[in-house]
Amino acid sequence: MRLDPDSLGPNKTPPLGLALGGGVARGWAHIGAIRALIEAGIKPDIISGTSIGAVVGAAYLAGKLDVLENWARALNKRRMMSYMDVRWGGSGFMRGERLARVLRHYLGDMHIEDLDRKFTAVACDLRTGYEVWLQRGPIVPAVRASYALPGAFEPIKVDGRYMIDGALVNPVPVSACRALGAHMVIAVSLNGDAFGPIGSSHEMNFDDDDGEDSDDDSADPFELASRSLNKLRPDRLLIKSMMGDAATGKGPKIGSVMMGTLNIVMDRISRSRLAGDPPDVFVAPRIGHIGMLEFTKAEELIERGYRAMQHEIPLIKSVMDVLGQMPSAVQEPEETT
Repeated sequence: MRLDPDSLGPNKTPPLGLALGGGVARGWAHIGAIRALIEAGIKPDIISGTSIGAVVGAAYLAGKLDVLENWARALNKRRMMSYMDVRWGGSGFMRGERLARVLRHYLGDMHIEDLDRKFTAVACDLRTGYEVWLQRGPIVPAVRASYALPGAFEPIKVDGRYMIDGALVNPVPVSACRALGAHMVIAVSLNGDAFGPIGSSHEMNFDDDDGEDSDDDSADPFELASRSLNKLRPDRLLIKSMMGDAATGKGPKIGSVMMGTLNIVMDRISRSRLAGDPPDVFVAPRIGHIGMLEFTKAEELIERGYRAMQHEIPLIKSVMDVLGQMPSAVQEPEETT
């Protein structure tokens, strides 16, 4: 039996899958990785994404990769603060509605079925712990469910079930690509050199406003007073306790402890799952020195993701060439009577 010609990609090669792993802020590296594929003329037929990988993958398939990249590169501490809708007494540190508004602004009511290629966002059912592949319905709730990190964001209700971050069950979703029909899978892992420093380098200093000197004696007294009061706002104090203060030199705050724990979980689960279902090409940008909360380092992350994927392009093309010759060779013996 030959491979079904209808399952082949646009260039008559076996379907190519791209698995984009989770990694919080490090996920901006996925943008660079996809840029390298586009530059090389390689177009994945299937994309599966976990957490931030789902966000980048959905944006790419929706034709919004440029928009996402520009938004990521423009992030600074002040803008980060503006997206943190702290919630008291909820099931997560943030409601996540402000970020959701950004997603809805650019993706609108687009459904996964509207995309021109197969896509799945990996999430986890909070009640059962089962891995869930969201393959239909509105894109925004699907990607929100995929990045709903426990403690940071509230769980997202999808089809009557509460979903949390898919990185807890499948950090690099190679298996999802295979199940959707991929014969070759490129996996981009954000934990290839997972264990960088945990502590102040993974935290952000929210005491200033992007380099403004709050102790400037020439500043207006009313402005100085306003800045001081602003620092004492309950939401800012909570954010500081979660995200840390890079200027203190003290130990890690709760946010860094959470990210460090997630890092360990993703690394251990990834090793186990990839050992059982390895990708054909494994791409691991060298980004372990960048904290999982350092969303303001998009420029470096995008560049490192681009270089890591560019380095693997010859291998990818070689594997594609080999697999492209297989349909004529892979043939079961005909039954004889």
